[in-house]
This record gives sequence, structure tokens and C-alpha cells, in this order.
Amino acid sequence: TMENTLAARSAPLLQRLDRSMSCVTIPPPACMLRPLEVPLRYLFGPGPSNVPPRILAAQGRPIIGHLHPEMYTIMNDIQRGIQYIFQTENNMTIAMSGSGHAAMECAVFNAVEPGESVLVAVNGIWGERVAEIAERMGANVHRMVKAPGGYFSNKEIEQAVKKHKPVLFFLTHGESSAGLCHPVDGIGDICRKHNCLFLVDTVASLGAAPIFMDKQNIDILYSGSQKALNAPPGTAPISFSERACHKMFNRKTKPVSYLFDMTHLSNYWGCDGQPARLYHHTGPVSGFFALRESLAIIAEKGLEESWRKHKEVAGYLYRGLGDLGLKLFIPEADLRLPSVTTIAIPDGYNWRELLAYIMKHHQMEMTGGLGPSIGMVIRIGLMGYNCEKSNVDMALHALADALKNCKKSKV
Repeated sequence: TMENTLAARSAPLLQRLDRSMSCVTIPPPACMLRPLEVPLRYLFGPGPSNVPPRILAAQGRPIIGHLHPEMYTIMNDIQRGIQYIFQTENNMTIAMSGSGHAAMECAVFNAVEPGESVLVAVNGIWGERVAEIAERMGANVHRMVKAPGGYFSNKEIEQAVKKHKPVLFFLTHGESSAGLCHPVDGIGDICRKHNCLFLVDTVASLGAAPIFMDKQNIDILYSGSQKALNAPPGTAPISFSERACHKMFNRKTKPVSYLFDMTHLSNYWGCDGQPARLYHHTGPVSGFFALRESLAIIAEKGLEESWRKHKEVAGYLYRGLGDLGLKLFIPEADLRLPSVTTIAIPDGYNWRELLAYIMKHHQMEMTGGLGPSIGMVIRIGLMGYNCEKSNVDMALHALADALKNCKKSKV
């Protein structure tokens, strides 16, 4: 019969399949046969911050296709939310599929061509990173360097812009490695005067300290999802002015990255005026759900209230740190980053021991420095959902306990 004939023909195939299935020589790893375990921690470092239940619930919604009309509606909502929190009317406003570094690279890769001059203000790790990214793609990079916690006057910036004639000037608004919130007023005007794009990193400051993309003439602004926005890491808001768009869409060469090419991303986000959005990459659908919810929370609360709350809670923390005899790393109160406070390491203590004690006995993350600020500071981050006086009290209690119980060295 036909069935017997088919069975006879398929027998060798089934034997080969059986043999191939029996050739597995790597056994299932024991760790994968145990359930996932994640400790409950107070994330009082520079990020990620604790995620509120409402955002966790949004991320847990049933997944939909990344090209479904309902997904486009959610992406459109995200654009409006970013425009609000950035205070911009820029059409070219999207969220990157990746952390803040993805937005950092997207900005440099699209705005700069090989051989062009780039000026980077370096007063912590983020300027160092942008300078390296620009060098890797072939830019002619010039650095203005200050020690962590240092800041640049508008006069210094204008002199450097005149000297190096950059197509792009980079500044970190919230330098989380040092706890500095850099003044921005007037710098965008200097860049316009000298036909230079103004790129600003607001990863650690967005939602915690005032920033006005349009009023301050910022050409490219980016952030991350995991700080004061309280979403999980993995998405990164970014926006481009018309000046920035003119530069990046009139390039002689294609950007070095396909994934971060704004020609494609602008279509994926519906910013290019084309009737159809074409497939470019699969965006982090659940991550976008979470980002939308985090932007909705800020919109409901109001930006001014978010800024006020961060300033008030930071002030409460400063007073408590003073009472413990600890010294703030940034002496000028108006230059301190409200979301990430830096303490000078107290004399005689090993900062790693202090932080390890706080983690072990209080299940609380605080961190040391980063990049050039390693060994100089301890960092406490109280952002968004974590920005409460009750959390300040917990953090101060943990610090006091560590100072009491960690041995001071005799050096």
C-alpha cells in the first residue's frame, strides 16, 4: 500500500534523525534546571533604579508584533512623552533599542563623518566614552579636560570651538561619575554662532534636573530608561533638531552602523513622512511598553513637580550626610546633580569595605566612583520612584552603621 511505501522510504530518514538526536554530548547545565532567583535589593546607586510595580506590570503585558498598528500607536505615544520630558517639538524624536550607550553611538555615528572635527568636554567618564566612540569612527577628536567635578565656563567653550572648528560639541548635563549637573544656558547659542551641533547627555539627569532642548538650542539630546524614568534598562530616548537632521541626512558617506542609521530608524518610528513603515529591526516590544508607562507617570506627575521633588529630597540627604560628618564631593550646591549625590571617601576608611558592608547587612546598593572618579567618591542615587525621604533615612542609617562597624585603617 501507499502507507507501507512511504514508511519504507522514510525509515532511513528517521534513523538518521534518531542518530543525530542521540549525538548530544553536552548535557543540560545544572544551573538551567534550577528556578531563577533574584534578590530583593534597594538600588540606591547611580542606576538602574528600582522599578515601580506599575511599570513592571506594563512590561509583563502580552507581547504583540513589532510592526502591528497597535505597536505603532504605542511608539507614537512614546515620541510624545519624550518630546514632553525633553521640552522639544522636534519631529525626529525616537527611542533607541538599547541602553544609553546606543543613543550615544547613534548621535555620533549619524552626525559626524570620518575626518570631521569633534570637540568633547571631558570631566568624567561620559566625555571619555564619547571621545573614544568618535575616534573609533574616524573623527578628528579634540578634548577639553577637567578633573571629575570640574566644569567649563561658556568662555572656555567658545574659545575651544573657535580654535578647533568642530561639527559637533559634546557636553554631559548629568555627570553621574562625579555627581555634577553642568550648566547648559548659552552654550547652544555659541554652537549656533559657530555652525556647530550641540550634543548633550542627560542620562542621569533627565526628570531630576531641568533641561529645555528647544529653549537651550540643544541639537541632539539623549537619555536612558533606567535612571529617574524608572523603567528597566534597554531603551534610550533621543531627539534631533532640524539643524542636526540637515547635517545627518546630507552626508557624503553612510553611517558606520546599519542598526543605528537614522535614515532607517526615522522610518521605523514614522518620522520621515513616508506612508509605510518598513522592517528595519525588531524593537524591544516589552521594553517599549515599560518606557511608555514610565513617561506616562512623569506626564501625570508633571515635570516641574519631578524636578522639585528631586531637589527637595537631595537637600534632605545633604543635611543628613553633614550630620554624619561626611563631606560632599561637589562643594557648590547649585552644581550638584540631584539624582546622584557624591560623597568624598571619609578619611581612614576603605570605600570597598563600606559598600560591601552596606550590601551584605542592608541589601542596599551604593557604589564607588566610575572611570576617573574611582577611589575619589561614594555615590548615592535616589531617582524617580526611589526619590523619597524615607529612603534617605534608610540610606543614612546604612551609612552610619557601616562607618561604625568597618575598621578604620591606621594609615
